[in-house]
Parts: sequence; C-alpha cells; structure tokens
Amino acid sequence: MRGMFTTLIIMGAIWTGGLVWSVFGGLVLVPQSAVTVGGARVAAPPAVQSPAQAAASQAVAAQAQSKPVVQVAPQPAANGQAMAGHDMAAHDVSHAASVPTATKGNTLLDPKLVDGVKVFELTASVVQWEVAPGEFVEAYAYNGQVPGPLLRVTEGDKIRINLRNELAEPTVLHIHGPRLPNSQDGVPDVTQPVIQPGSSFAYEFTVEPSGTFMYHTHHNSVVQESKGLYGILQVDPKGFKPTYDKEYFQVISELSGFYVINGKSFPSTEPMDMKVGEKARIHLVNLGQMVHPMHSHGFATKVVATDGYPVPEAAQLTKDTVSIGPGERYDLEFTADRPGAWVYHCHILSHVQNKGVEPGGMISVIKVTE
Repeated sequence: MRGMFTTLIIMGAIWTGGLVWSVFGGLVLVPQSAVTVGGARVAAPPAVQSPAQAAASQAVAAQAQSKPVVQVAPQPAANGQAMAGHDMAAHDVSHAASVPTATKGNTLLDPKLVDGVKVFELTASVVQWEVAPGEFVEAYAYNGQVPGPLLRVTEGDKIRINLRNELAEPTVLHIHGPRLPNSQDGVPDVTQPVIQPGSSFAYEFTVEPSGTFMYHTHHNSVVQESKGLYGILQVDPKGFKPTYDKEYFQVISELSGFYVINGKSFPSTEPMDMKVGEKARIHLVNLGQMVHPMHSHGFATKVVATDGYPVPEAAQLTKDTVSIGPGERYDLEFTADRPGAWVYHCHILSHVQNKGVEPGGMISVIKVTE
C-alpha cells in the first residue's frame, strides 16, 4: 500500500514538472521596446512566445527586411461594393486631388423666349449617377443631372417651367423662395393635382424679388428629393453688375449614403479656381436633410445675403464656419489674398469620408494661384 502511494507521488511530480515545462520551459524571450514609467524611460518586460511562434516571427521579420510591404485598399465598384486596389478608398488620396467624372450637375440651362416668356424645359427621370470615381447610385434627376440645371433669370422676367414626368410615380415641382401665385406653389392636393407618369405641367409666374432660390419636388419628398430632384433658381437684380470676380454655387446634400457638393463626393467635387487678389461669391445652398457646418480654410467669408435676401452691411458677419440647415441659402464673399490649395469642407468629420475613408464626401478645394 505504501509502495503504491509512493508511486502515485512520484507520477504526480513528473506530471507537474511536465506541465510546468510545457508552460514555461519552452518559451523564447522576445525583446520589447522601452516604455515610460513615471517620466523615466525603462526597458519593457520581455514578451514570451512558444518556439513555433518565435520561428514564425523570425520568418516574418526576415521577409519584411527583404521585401517591401504593399497594402491594397478596397476599390469601389459600379454597384457600390468594394473591390481591392482602387485609389479612392486609399488613405494616400491627396486633399488637393481632383478626379472629375463624365457627368456634371447644376449646369446652366438657357431658356427659349416664347411671346416674351422665358421657357425652361425640365424632365424628371431615373438615372444611374456617378457620385464618385466608379461609384454609381440610383438617382432621380431633372434633365439627367444632380442637382438639376441652373435656371438663371432677371427680376421681373416672366418665366414658364414645363415639367414632364418620366418617373414611375407621380411628382410635382415647388419653387422655393420667390413670391408666387398660390396656384403655382406646387403642393399636391392643395394647389394642384399630382403630375402622373407620362404627363406634364406648366408653372408660370413673374419672378420677384432677386436672390438665390431653389426648386424641388414636393411629393413623396423624403424619397424623391433625397434621390436628387432639386436645383437652383438664381434671380439677378435688374441692371445687375457683379461686384466680384468669380461666382460659385455649392449645393450640399446627402445622396444614397454619400455626402455631396453639386451631386459629387470628393475627389470628384469641382475645385474653385482663383487668382490672388480676386473676390469670389459662393452661393451656399443646403438641399439635403441635415445641418452642415461648412468651414473655409485660409479665408473667412462675409455673409452678404441669407435665403436670397441681402444683409445690410452693418449687420454682415465674417465667419470661417457657416452652419446651414435644410432649405437655407447663404451668399458668402471673400478675397483670395494668398496662393495655395485651401480646403472648404463640412466640419462634421464623418461627412468628409466615403464609406468611412477620408478624404471624401463634402470637400471642395479653393485653388489660388499668383
């Protein structure tokens, strides 16, 4: 009995010793970098690895010394999914880069003059819109573009907007800002019936006052407007003589998960090109559903008009960040007094990304040359 007990003790000791060796005996010490403790620089305690882990680490280190590491970023495809290798998703995209796409929104639409009336033809339809390089989204568009065409007239003009509906659902058009006859306000079942697919409706009025105004759908708005049915109506004063050298329209909105300026996400937003000493006016227009604090690097801007109405000079604020809500417009002016590529962007930082990768989204660049 005593012999059996002794045997069990010896076997237990051997098992325990083997366990200790398996845990501690076969470990390889790997040096670590120093760490700071209480302000003093001391050596970090060594990390431990098994023999297999140590061998793998040594192989990786040897490979890294002989061959550079190449990281491949995901590439966005036309269907909005990620593919490996596309520069747009890589962190090495420059904030001054510009990658134009084949399509462009907010282009000037010239009217036809019919019996003294300036007539604009708009067609609402579904398009595949390239929002960034290789990234296509389904959009609802006026004349195939997002934003729709820029309609530019003079205060006192009589205008007619013929809207044809080629969507698969009804729609209407609301002209946002100027004074209108109630019958032309574009609210379904209040001022007019909806425009059925395949049908048209004419909006006619004398435009007043001058200012930066908008037009957009007012039916199934959360879908139709969010997909791109909006545009700018710019009304110049009679005898208009610009007091600035350059003029830019910055229409900001959200489009199928992208944050866009004039229907494009960076790097496909258009730069604002200027020369030192030139004065610019930016028509900042929010046709999205979120508030965006737009920040200008390099140049503070003076708020000279809000929602199309001039701000008296004594009340004009100078700001480098202008928060703009849905439906608001600000006319901003500044003089480019220094050369360089100056970023103009939304200061909600998740809004300057494409699919979580910065730079992207609501970034434009003011490029000033000598």
